[in-house]
Amino acid sequence: MRTAYSVETVRAAERELMARLPEGALMQRAAAGLAAACAGLLRRARGGVYGARVVLLVGPGDNGGDALYAGARLARRGAGVTAVPMDPERMHPGGLAALRAAGGRVERSVPQRADLVLDGLLGIGGKGGLRPAAAALVEHIPPGVPVVAVDLPSGVDADTGEVAGPAVTADVTVTFGAYKPGLLIDPGASRAGAVHLVDIGLELPSPQVQALQHADVARLLPEPTATSDKYRRGVVGIVAGSAQYPGAAVLAVAGALRGGAGAVRYVGPAAVQEAVLARYPETLIGPGRVQAWVVGPGLGEGRAGEVAKLLAQDTAVLVDADGLRGLDPTALRARTAPTLLTPHAGEAAALLGVERKSVEEGRLDAVRTLAQRYGAAVLLKGSTTLIASGGETTVRVNPTGTPWLATAGSGDVLSGLAGSLLAGGLSGADAGAVGAYLHGLAARRVGGPLLAHQVAEALPEAWHDTRHP
Repeated sequence: MRTAYSVETVRAAERELMARLPEGALMQRAAAGLAAACAGLLRRARGGVYGARVVLLVGPGDNGGDALYAGARLARRGAGVTAVPMDPERMHPGGLAALRAAGGRVERSVPQRADLVLDGLLGIGGKGGLRPAAAALVEHIPPGVPVVAVDLPSGVDADTGEVAGPAVTADVTVTFGAYKPGLLIDPGASRAGAVHLVDIGLELPSPQVQALQHADVARLLPEPTATSDKYRRGVVGIVAGSAQYPGAAVLAVAGALRGGAGAVRYVGPAAVQEAVLARYPETLIGPGRVQAWVVGPGLGEGRAGEVAKLLAQDTAVLVDADGLRGLDPTALRARTAPTLLTPHAGEAAALLGVERKSVEEGRLDAVRTLAQRYGAAVLLKGSTTLIASGGETTVRVNPTGTPWLATAGSGDVLSGLAGSLLAGGLSGADAGAVGAYLHGLAARRVGGPLLAHQVAEALPEAWHDTRHP
């Protein structure tokens, strides 16, 4: 599992460690890891470090110091290293001395011939986009040259992933001590490239953000036993679809059938029942005992009473799409059974009573606020899907998402899938996190342009992938 920590938490851990180490030792650890990662890239790209042209974009703080010390290590291995400062009067003195002693040089402008560029302009404490002086340096990075970000791409908010102005887009980010939330949450995650973690010995508390990996998902997935039957494996009920949107019901049932449930029960209009049975004859039709309900996909207007009736039961419920309209926070907080809400940004904005833009620009804060206000687990869909629970402080980030999932019906499949995991006994947060992970993994198996039903069909292979990576 990847775990990410806030700037405040990382800074506190760094202070504790620095108090026990000789002065400058922590920066040297970071620089050594950074130089090693850069050397590896140069070996793969051009066969070695010797003779490589390396450019350092250097800010005034410790981030710039890390870049300078790493540059000195590369220079001692035969690279030609040039440092270009954002402010020549405010370069890290120790790092600058080390670079010059190793044969590196300082120039005022970015050379147009380079094999590698290090972004050491801003550290994890930077807020807002790049200032004009830094942005001007970034604009002059030679096209096509690999960029390595030092700890975090400059201009990305380390705590949220927000990008409030000009920012660096890196091919690789070498981060120190711990992942930062901004490296896992878009738009920052999209600018980080491949993230390489350097262990510098920090002792850290509970994380602010988690990202599941294959082994974590495999451990959480419900497994049938020798005594299992379809009812013990979990029955999920689907209340979805309408005359206008019959396909939503078919896709939700598809996700549920391939999500591990022992049986799927559909409750809805007769015409939609026929569409469901025509595609999936194994579906049970009509009311009956279930372990979890999925309500909302393609439901249309005027069916709020059905949603309220299901929420009044002592049964796990996933609420999506049209079912999210007009939810009562007080009623949801009073529930004792698991509740999972799965809004996209527009639906989340309506639940919070804010503009959609504020959700899109502050996704981490939005999902936490929703979970606390409604006392439920919340899966906030988007380029980075986030999952929060009203009773937990850690937010989960889905690492398998792909922009190809931005297609009609994709959310309906996810609802059915996560609902089946709820019926299998997972908590709301676990069902949301595991469902999003498998959903993204299945989409990646399809690859390129896809249709929602193709994602559903690829779910069994996604299950297999988590157990046999």
